[in-house]
Amino acid sequence: MDLKKVIRNINDFPQKGILFYDITTILNSPNALSFAIDKMAEKISNIDFDLIACPESRGFIFGMPLAYKLKKGFVPARKPGKLPYKIVSKSYSLEYGTNSIEIHADAIKPGQKVIIVDDLLATGGTCKALAELIEEVGGEVMAIEFLIELKNLNGRKNLFKYQNILSVIDY
Repeated sequence: MDLKKVIRNINDFPQKGILFYDITTILNSPNALSFAIDKMAEKISNIDFDLIACPESRGFIFGMPLAYKLKKGFVPARKPGKLPYKIVSKSYSLEYGTNSIEIHADAIKPGQKVIIVDDLLATGGTCKALAELIEEVGGEVMAIEFLIELKNLNGRKNLFKYQNILSVIDY
């Protein structure tokens, strides 16, 4: 299946000059969604790891079924103020301002091997912050996987430290 043919392209969203790749068309199709999850699972199935960590919200869409399919634990990385227990946090820069990402302080034990999953690699800032947070609590980032990678934004440069940067669809 060619997932590029399933994805809806929307011009000028969220602002003029941006071409938005709308994955809701994949999510609405049982065949496309199953195919996307299976392709993502194939890419990481030979990697030794314990947990899948995902930034909210669209990372959750792909990370949770991957964790279930591969029988791994799942770590939700949330925006500030969304987690009910003790947290660890990492701030990162955006084009205009800053943001933070948080996980529960006990979500990743020292020595655990983690794969980060997200829907889209653009600049890589969010996943870089999550990777650094995982390392700060003693985890080891084994790979970072995306459904879609926007090559022209050079997000891999922001993630240069990590060897396994994987994507299913490249634009």
